[in-house]
Amino acid sequence: MAGALIYKPNAGAIVQRLDRLYRRAAQDQIFASFEIPITALIGFRKEYSDTFCDYPDPHQRILFWDELLRERSALEDDSVPSAYLSEFDQGLYGGLVGGEVRFMAHPENGWISSMVPPLLKSWSEFDSLSFEQSTPWWELYRRQLAIFSEGAEGKFGISHFILIDSLNFAFELVGATNTYLSAIEDPVSVRKAIGFAFDLNVAVQAAFFEKVPAYQGGTFSNMVQWIPGRIVSESVDPFHMTSVDFFEQWGREPVQRMFDRFDGGVLHLHGNGRHLLEAVCTLRGLKAILLGDDRGFLPAIEALPELRSRAGDLPLVVHVDYPIFQDKLHKRKLPGGVFYKVQNAPDPNTANRLMDAVRDYRS
Repeated sequence: MAGALIYKPNAGAIVQRLDRLYRRAAQDQIFASFEIPITALIGFRKEYSDTFCDYPDPHQRILFWDELLRERSALEDDSVPSAYLSEFDQGLYGGLVGGEVRFMAHPENGWISSMVPPLLKSWSEFDSLSFEQSTPWWELYRRQLAIFSEGAEGKFGISHFILIDSLNFAFELVGATNTYLSAIEDPVSVRKAIGFAFDLNVAVQAAFFEKVPAYQGGTFSNMVQWIPGRIVSESVDPFHMTSVDFFEQWGREPVQRMFDRFDGGVLHLHGNGRHLLEAVCTLRGLKAILLGDDRGFLPAIEALPELRSRAGDLPLVVHVDYPIFQDKLHKRKLPGGVFYKVQNAPDPNTANRLMDAVRDYRS
């Protein structure tokens, strides 16, 4: 895919800006996207409440994304429009090996996500697992990729979506508590699950890159907008509640192997995972980290000077409320080399006026 996007006429210029950020050549610059009121969410909220639901019609889902991203097309920020395959953001992986995929609606952002209950009663059942591309969930996945790609063509992109590998996949098999216990009591089984998960995740991501066109040689991303290369979206969530040593023992090698298999990756850290920052920053091929905000932890924007220092020159992505962002921008208190996801902006015109200052800003 090349050229302008209908829902982002200046996409070429934005990609050039983002390319500098993710190649670590914009340490004194800042970047921003803005969330504005979206009427497309009103219809979604009328149809879905915050509860379990059925697998939705992908034709209807791409129409939802089309409406939402069309509304955002007036923004002249650093966002690059893309739809997210939220339906397959977790449950797909367990579903591919026989798990019961359950879907849940999220009215706040229009997502329909998925998960599976633990598949196995014990590790003794592990050897019965297999993945065949004839499984119904594989066909549904490829079908939705095709429908989304056709519906988005020329207007917006399709974002990569989260990996469920390493201990994340073991969680799908036996649950989180049993996974942590097994790492101590039955490490052989956990290692087997990690190996199985690598092959499964590679198959899923390879199918994505086969079906979804690259844009300007890069990957659309719900976390970092656009990034050069075939970039995967990793998760180290299982290690947020563990020591750095445990991450080094169980987490580093699977992530590194996945990054090496593609052109690198991005990942996110929740509030309770910030102690991992220095360790994950040394992963070869890591392009950026999104720093999440969670109840009970200081918002990343308030801890950003320290986090920026600890991360070295690695690009960071943080959320920030519009009034706070505006205030820190005018007071020149925003660290550079950061993408700011600004929430609760009042309207496109206000956001666009502020973008002039964003583009001119130097830290």
